[in-house]
Amino acid sequence: MTTLTPRPAYSPAELEKLYPSNLELQQVQILLRHGERTPVGTRFQNAGLAPYWPYCTAARQLKDVVLNSDGTWDYLSWRRRLERLGPNDAPITSAGSRGEIDGVCEPGELTDLGRQTTLALGERIRNLYVNQLSFLPTTATVDTDNNVSLRATPIQRALESVQQAYTGLYPPTHRATALPPKTIVRRSIQDETLFPNESACPRFRELAKAFADRTAKVWNDGPEIRYLNSKLGKWMPEATPKVAVDGHPRLSGLMDTINATRAHGSATKLPKEFYEQKVTGYVDRICTEEWFVGYQESNEYRTLGIGALIGDLSQRMVEKVRANDVATPAVGAIVAGEGDFKLSMSGCHDTTIASALTALGAFDVSRDHWPNFTSNIAFELFRRKDALVVRDTAAAPPKQTQRPSWWSTLFSSTTATTSSTATLARTPLTDLPPTERQKLEEHYVRLRYNDQPITIPFCAAQKDRHLEGDESFCTLTAFKQAADSFTPKDWKGQCRMNLGAPAMGTNISRPPGWVDEEVKVV
Repeated sequence: MTTLTPRPAYSPAELEKLYPSNLELQQVQILLRHGERTPVGTRFQNAGLAPYWPYCTAARQLKDVVLNSDGTWDYLSWRRRLERLGPNDAPITSAGSRGEIDGVCEPGELTDLGRQTTLALGERIRNLYVNQLSFLPTTATVDTDNNVSLRATPIQRALESVQQAYTGLYPPTHRATALPPKTIVRRSIQDETLFPNESACPRFRELAKAFADRTAKVWNDGPEIRYLNSKLGKWMPEATPKVAVDGHPRLSGLMDTINATRAHGSATKLPKEFYEQKVTGYVDRICTEEWFVGYQESNEYRTLGIGALIGDLSQRMVEKVRANDVATPAVGAIVAGEGDFKLSMSGCHDTTIASALTALGAFDVSRDHWPNFTSNIAFELFRRKDALVVRDTAAAPPKQTQRPSWWSTLFSSTTATTSSTATLARTPLTDLPPTERQKLEEHYVRLRYNDQPITIPFCAAQKDRHLEGDESFCTLTAFKQAADSFTPKDWKGQCRMNLGAPAMGTNISRPPGWVDEEVKVV
């Protein structure tokens, strides 16, 4: 729920097992949650919590690009001070709990601790992929700069976190002096799919509200919420004195403040009751269900909430396969090296991490916990080292496999004709030519969540979908088949379909490969 405790670096024996000698690492795509931050809203001042936190030293030394009168560009160094309205609307300088007026954080801002932990994440990424595996060069030069691709959501803490992680991966001492400014890709909020985007997707907003309302009905009158009220009710606002999933603040807002305060210093702490194990356990369990159960039960939810991002990840893998194929020039949306990188880092959010895992069947809301700050998923693409030797240039037709009835409906939509503007890399597996499908079968995908390999149920379900002896290695064919089942064809268009329709049908649609008996229906 709060600060991540990273595991030690892999030992030589662990590396040998995690990176088999018969596989060659081709590409790594990392989704990383931002570091520790302040709460997104001001709450619980009646419990002694300071409204302003003095943990943002960066505010003392900001720098922005400015234009001079002679047409040259320069930098303006400045410091930020926050101001608020006081009695009779008189402006008052905002101060920390001990009177600090500089280095005061805005709501939801990445703190000094958040910068430290995302920097440390970048250093761990460097240790693995540079020092231990020699996958990336020791120093970033003009010739190797395109090896690493960076992206972030429009939320500032996500941008700053990926900047810190890149600094850990390539600190100044390991960046050539001639390097141009590093490119970081961002999108406008209306095009953003790096997190579940309710504001830009009306139908997803409807679905999210419906599942949240159901969670409230299930839990609000239960013993868990009654226990939370017995411990925390006295600090709830007078207008809404009861803890509730849909209360004010919502239970997820309560969790936001608990998690942020747990991560930081004594000057910003709540009373001890907020941190009791039973309290934090109930809050985590209920909020995790509220936000992510839809990905377990609804393919429409998966498609609109996180499907476009999973489609992007899958597309980049296919582009990499084609870029590495000497017989086939790279085809698709490879612009300025963006599709041919070796490692990418995308600064995102807790909702990104849990949504991606749940949609792939690798996260269970009844068992797993809300992602910690700096939680991350590494999507690793491998190629069999003997692939070029064993490839049959006259590709045989793809082997047809009988599909079990419990997941066949998930794939019925993937046979639609690909539009003329779609890239080959985005084409559903069922529409790929046999020669293209064979290239994918020479590759494997493995996910590591916080440095722990995880298994995707769809890949584990059949022997021909994973590496022999290790179910955590999906064939790229199987991974793409799972991803295709909830990758939208037209995200913006589908976001405006089915408006007003019921959010939940009578039949629960499981993530790809999920067996009904493995899921606790709530």
